[in-house]
Amino acid sequence: MRNQLKIESIQEEIVEPVAEVAAEKKSATKSNRVTKTVSSFVSGNFLTSEFSLSYLPFVMFLALLSLCYIANGYYAQSKDRELDKLNSELGELRTQYVIAKSKLMYLSKESEVAKAATSVGIKEALIPPDKIVVNNTKTAQR
Repeated sequence: MRNQLKIESIQEEIVEPVAEVAAEKKSATKSNRVTKTVSSFVSGNFLTSEFSLSYLPFVMFLALLSLCYIANGYYAQSKDRELDKLNSELGELRTQYVIAKSKLMYLSKESEVAKAATSVGIKEALIPPDKIVVNNTKTAQR
């Protein structure tokens, strides 16, 4: 019995320092693990590991999608600029149409036509036109 008591007291003394060393190892491993991860990322060693090479096709796919997204943004921006340019051109053409229409209305007035005809040598008739009636009995009988 005396031996058993001694062994238990020795085991308790040994267990306490071992627990402290294990706790220190865990915290050291966590900080060491973070340091290794950061250093492998900075140095570029993470690209050569088997784990990262298995994800390489997916990373390339994501890079392709991001390039397509950027290209689509540039394309939409150029189309927006083109639309603004066409809208301003449409406004200018509409203005020119209204101006041309108003000039035509002014020049087609009777007084303006008479002025233009006198310069060519055509005069306005003073006697109103008469209605001509043709009685053709041969064409009516058929």
